Amino acid sequence: MKLYKRNYRLLWVLSVIYPSVGMPAIYMHYLSNNTLWLLYPFIITYLITPFIDIFVGEYNQNYPEDFQRELEDDPYYKILTFIAVAIHCIVFFVTAFYVGLMPLSIIELILIALFAGLASGTAINTGHELGHKKTKFERNLAKIVLSIPAYGHFMVEHNRGHHSKVSTPEDAASSMMGENIYEFAVREMPQSIKNAITIENTRLQRINKSFWSNDNQLLHSFALTLVIQASLIFYFGLVILPFLLIHNFIAWWQLTSANYIEHYGLLRAKLPNGKYESCKPHHSWNSNHLIGNLHLFNLQRHSDHHTNPTRRYQALKNYNNLPTLPCGYLGCYLIAYFPWLWFHVMDKKLLELEHINHDLTKINIHPRRLI
Repeated sequence: MKLYKRNYRLLWVLSVIYPSVGMPAIYMHYLSNNTLWLLYPFIITYLITPFIDIFVGEYNQNYPEDFQRELEDDPYYKILTFIAVAIHCIVFFVTAFYVGLMPLSIIELILIALFAGLASGTAINTGHELGHKKTKFERNLAKIVLSIPAYGHFMVEHNRGHHSKVSTPEDAASSMMGENIYEFAVREMPQSIKNAITIENTRLQRINKSFWSNDNQLLHSFALTLVIQASLIFYFGLVILPFLLIHNFIAWWQLTSANYIEHYGLLRAKLPNGKYESCKPHHSWNSNHLIGNLHLFNLQRHSDHHTNPTRRYQALKNYNNLPTLPCGYLGCYLIAYFPWLWFHVMDKKLLELEHINHDLTKINIHPRRLI
């Protein structure tokens, strides 16, 4: 317990500062006017961080059971998520104002929009952590941070849609074996919005409220998005519009990348009553790679998250015999962007899982793979 406190407590600050990885690039570009500085965030994100993650390796241990409550109740970990919300907002507005005020080339604008989108992809992850909590304050913070990348439907679809249908063919956010990430994105992105609207509209009808009432949880975050992004367009003109469109899409793409790798091909069994078995740890791909977890609020311990959705990030556990990703999320994203490589690596791992043992009836599989 003391070893955990001493060695890992402070390291969770990485989840707070990681979204600001592009700020040195902005500063150095301002000083030098050298476009190459704008490549810095991509080098950190897709080269240096995955390499360090693999080099440092996994942290598979769990803390003592008697430390569980103490760890979850420690306000330090909540405060980090609160600070992260502020960091996400600052990074977004700094990059937006830099684009709006500086004479940039098209390439420079695109590069800044891309790494701002990468940062806001982690904003969705922060919103994910806060949105699963029961306090109104944390859920409101989730709505605020999700407004930055215009992803206000996430809490509704994720909490009440994805978590109930995860690892089934009915879930838009669970990828099928043989489905590449680009096919998945075309299916997942629009379907997630549609599902969120359906879920929230059904809830509102049940309490005799209009879809356009203030009780609509979707409208809270999207209204804030409208105010923020419309204000930027009004202030800077249409020059900011390409930045906003690219930024929003890349942030969404980061979530889609995570969704794609988290449940690839995994399937919950259907029971005789037509319902699916409850979600268990082996229905999610897990990663205990330390660096990846420290900069994503432990998102990669996804198996325990789906088993215990309200458990705070610092308390998520490891289990034995889990479906295990070959590396951390950032490394897996790079593999997934090359479908032939992803299928080569992951299909074999999927088929060899102990609870599947090459039985295709136990896999969420794309129909064309059955032909």
